[in-house]
Amino acid sequence: MNIYNFDLNLLRVLDALLRERNVSRAAERLSLSQPAVSNALNRLRELLDDPLLVRVGRAMQPTPRALSLEAPIRDALQQIEHTLNAGDFFDPSTSRQRFVIAVTDYVELVCMPALMARLASVAPGIQLAIEHLTPSLPVEALDDGKLDLVLGRFVDVPTRFHTRRWASETLQIAVRKGHPLVGKTLDLDGFLRLRHLWVHGGQTRGMVDQWLEEQGLSRDVVYTTPNYLQAAHIVARSDLAAVLPTQLARYFAEMLPLQLFDLPFDLGSFRLDIVSVAQRERDAALQWLIEQIVAISEHDSLPR
Repeated sequence: MNIYNFDLNLLRVLDALLRERNVSRAAERLSLSQPAVSNALNRLRELLDDPLLVRVGRAMQPTPRALSLEAPIRDALQQIEHTLNAGDFFDPSTSRQRFVIAVTDYVELVCMPALMARLASVAPGIQLAIEHLTPSLPVEALDDGKLDLVLGRFVDVPTRFHTRRWASETLQIAVRKGHPLVGKTLDLDGFLRLRHLWVHGGQTRGMVDQWLEEQGLSRDVVYTTPNYLQAAHIVARSDLAAVLPTQLARYFAEMLPLQLFDLPFDLGSFRLDIVSVAQRERDAALQWLIEQIVAISEHDSLPR
């Protein structure tokens, strides 16, 4: 196939069809009419000698040929977009750009009040939309451009993503004041006697349980939640214990009847990263936002 005779606009149509699996939704995504998208699909089928999408019941399913093209075409389109945008001048004082960021509720509390205060003074038109962070890095949403940034603790980030450290954190154990199994100190045996609440916080496996497993030990986790903020309230009103990030634990200990203890084993600190698509390293607006997040990490950003 001669690329010079190929209408590259058809690749945008194919990308939209593979994302939406529906002609009407693809047309809406592209701001085109439904007949225009249908005609483009027919041209693609003829040029590539493949049906590409076939109707199965009410849905349209991609063929193996279409699936093999999906990632390379999407990567190519994103590379073109990022290249064309690389030279764009970005003026934060006048920008009305909207960024979508995935975080845990803990990171939202720690980071976002300070970030919004900073933006209000230097970039009042910028909008942030926060999405909930799932237990694994949302690679597909980053690849598709549905997310601009992800903030949290991650391991084994694929090389196609760029990571930037923005903070370090430690852990503490929180129990309610007057807990019947806890005195003035908490050793390892006492820690293991407790019934635990685990906040997965955008992780599939926690640091505590990994360390215990390496020692041939385990704890009794009876409650699992994705929400750090609710965890502190549940611990304050029950006999459950929770391992929480230190900043968050100290913040809630000022408002709730909680006792805090250092962990009876040394895990050290862990890093919190900003993750973005590596291809967007020349996106001036996104890089500016990353710099603002890094800048506020040097200060205590929890609300008082």
